[in-house]
Amino acid sequence: MYTGTLKMVRRRGADGRIPVRTLDRGASSSAAAAEPTGYPGGPYDTSLLVKYEHHVARHIWFGEERGPKKELKVVGHGLKLNSRVPLALPPQMESWGIFWSPQDVTEELAVELAVDYLGVSQGQAQSHVRSCRGSYYKLEWLYDIFVHHRAASSWAYATRAYLLMLVGSTIFADKTFTLVEARYLLLFRDLDGCSGYSWGAAALVTLYRYLGDASMYSCKQLGGYPTLLQCWIHEYFPTVGKRGENWNPAGNCGLPRAMRWSYRQGVLKVDDLRPILDELTPTDVIWRPFEDHRAWRVFDEICLYRGCLKWGETVVPYLPDRCLRQFGYRQYVPSPPLDCMMATDIDVDWISYHQSVVDVIGSSSVATTPSEVVNGYLEWYYRVSHPRLVPPHRDAPREVPVPVYDAGPSDPDWARVSTLIRRYLRQVNAEEEDPQFSDLFEALHISRSH
Repeated sequence: MYTGTLKMVRRRGADGRIPVRTLDRGASSSAAAAEPTGYPGGPYDTSLLVKYEHHVARHIWFGEERGPKKELKVVGHGLKLNSRVPLALPPQMESWGIFWSPQDVTEELAVELAVDYLGVSQGQAQSHVRSCRGSYYKLEWLYDIFVHHRAASSWAYATRAYLLMLVGSTIFADKTFTLVEARYLLLFRDLDGCSGYSWGAAALVTLYRYLGDASMYSCKQLGGYPTLLQCWIHEYFPTVGKRGENWNPAGNCGLPRAMRWSYRQGVLKVDDLRPILDELTPTDVIWRPFEDHRAWRVFDEICLYRGCLKWGETVVPYLPDRCLRQFGYRQYVPSPPLDCMMATDIDVDWISYHQSVVDVIGSSSVATTPSEVVNGYLEWYYRVSHPRLVPPHRDAPREVPVPVYDAGPSDPDWARVSTLIRRYLRQVNAEEEDPQFSDLFEALHISRSH
């Protein structure tokens, strides 16, 4: 993303990295020598992306893919869930704070939990857990238990089986595609109290962990709840991918926001999407898409908490100061990332989140334009990030612009025109020097000037 003019060129060294040159022309050579070396296309300051050496973006820059199939294998149970949602749910299941992370359980305890809370026999539980080769339950098995107990009006057992199958198919989906960890059954011992748990935080921690894994070149699968990620993309990036809209937010009767969207099969592949992402501008982003939803869900300032989130043994950083424009504030250069390995008082920090909120927004001010940033932010961003997926010049790999951008249009309609023209020119591999495309390039420049 960009909002201003920035021109930089870096040349690779013999090792494939880009020697750093400080942005300050008046800096001494000794200061420049102390700077960390960078990578082609960025980052050339690796103090932020400390594991970039193993990042998939570094390999993509040189045309190296994860394997013959470029796409990640994504865990998804949407079609199965559609067939498993009953027309009517018992009262205990109609509603989903405080949070407690269940610890790992042994196979023996997994058997006991199934007997006590799912209403199955000792022999049935033992046989099933043994077939899972660990402390797991099969999603299909849980659904069968739900159907059995629902027919017998054993609502407590039916509710637990259904909820465990539901979270195992959505927010806690793992890479097995068919199993859910038995320890999650402990969350549903108290059916009256489980609605007070912070399910959103647990879902976020799980998805963050899997997204972190997926950013590594060696990873081939993505776990977690892909529907959450997909709907997030639909909300913020309306020009990316294909989507169907079920209803307008203004007519929403309090339904979950994600139900606004329906799946549409797209024709674009990974190779098509990468340059589209590279060419996104601030006007292609809906920075605050949920403002029309506030009548149904009031903004909670705990979203501005900065600290670590924990779910089980997984601890991840939650850093809203890196995306302040989503909250209506000017983006500043954020603090260094947290070292979650050293976090010892996560619960205390979470409870006293008010001080964190003050720290996050106290250094900023309300944005006057949706994509507003403070002076110096873009220079910092391009120094520590890898802003493009595809090198601008594949045929000149030893001299890669990093990056060259112009100001772009300020009017949303002209910005849309600019995006469409650029997309077509890219699809036909047009060069500005080609006479047959001269009119289109002139139209592109005109659209950018408005």
